[in-house]
Amino acid sequence: QVFLVESGGGLVQAGESLKVSCQASGPPPAVFIRYSVGWFRQAPGKEREFVAAIRMHGRHTRYTNSVKGRFTISRDDDKNTVYLQMNSLKPEDTAVYFCVADERYNPNEWTYWGQGTQVTVSS
Repeated sequence: QVFLVESGGGLVQAGESLKVSCQASGPPPAVFIRYSVGWFRQAPGKEREFVAAIRMHGRHTRYTNSVKGRFTISRDDDKNTVYLQMNSLKPEDTAVYFCVADERYNPNEWTYWGQGTQVTVSS
């Protein structure tokens, strides 16, 4: 069982940056390092969408087109923590951001989900 807790959300102006974090508990670092982790988001009135993912050992990353070049996903496996650095934020990035994890890698299927952290970008 993996428990995920997001933090770092908040209110920023368009063009600014924000870094959200996800702390995983359950497996020790030596095990968590084998998990793929990622981020989804859900804006008001819209379906949840994939944002970014990073495979075990940080060997491969994937992003949805709308955030490429602006967002960076990273992980610190010694701390069981995943980050999403968001630059040049736009009002359309406003959403609840969810951290996800799975022992397998499938961008569309994730076993473990956090509760989410709100990111609001004002124009």
